[in-house]
Amino acid sequence: MYSMTGFGRGECKEGGVELTVEIKTVNNRYLDVTVKSPRVLSAQEENIRALIRQKLTRGHADVFISFTDKREREKELRLDESAAKAYVAAARKIKTLFPDIADDITVSGVLRFPDVVKTDDVSVADDEIISALNGALSAALEKLNSMRLVEGEKLKKDMLSRMDTIEKLVSSVEKRAGAVTENYRVKLEARMKKVLENVEVDEGRLLTEVALFADKSNIDEELTRLHSHISQFRDICKEPLVGRKLDFLVQEFNRETNTICSKSNDLEVTRLGLALKNEIEKIREQVQNIE
Repeated sequence: MYSMTGFGRGECKEGGVELTVEIKTVNNRYLDVTVKSPRVLSAQEENIRALIRQKLTRGHADVFISFTDKREREKELRLDESAAKAYVAAARKIKTLFPDIADDITVSGVLRFPDVVKTDDVSVADDEIISALNGALSAALEKLNSMRLVEGEKLKKDMLSRMDTIEKLVSSVEKRAGAVTENYRVKLEARMKKVLENVEVDEGRLLTEVALFADKSNIDEELTRLHSHISQFRDICKEPLVGRKLDFLVQEFNRETNTICSKSNDLEVTRLGLALKNEIEKIREQVQNIE
């Protein structure tokens, strides 16, 4: 079981290439990847996302990549002729406007103007850079998943502990439910005797009322489904990717518990039902962080 929250950092140094990848993940319903990388790696962003999709299925991932190239490489200078002509033309126009000032236009001076000469940096990642990227990304993903696994096991332990509590509460509801109908019969009979005083209570009518009450307040089906859900929850927790399954199952837990509370005509059953809802909500919050 993996948590959707984690952090991983990977570094790779090959030759003069130094590359670092940091990945931070948080919970999200679907997989969403944001990549922030140097311009030289822009063309690799889809490959980066593809590698991440192999390791992650849900969550929001922020990927930060830093890159330094210390290799000795020949640099090419590129002259922007249009910029150079524009600067020289502007200087000559100024000279005509102000003939008294000295004309100090020189080749070296023009070369110092902004954007006249540009250095062609690496614009496409070569094999060494891609190799370093893959190595650093793999290391970052491995550390990320190690952290997510540790966190996921903690969440699993907490949820299974709460599931034990839920099972005890369901058993308590089950025991109490068996006595609810009889308690209602006793109270109804006492009320009828009090109202009717010396008139003999119609036993047939009393049994009919009790039977109707028992049918309306019967929660046997809900309790059976809750026991089934508890068993399914424990089985699902043995799988590696369980977030969506558990999310659906928790909704079913809530559905059955709400029905029990709505059918309840007993304060103790209502109290137990509210305690159930409280534990289910705590599990639901944990499930939101599971992949």
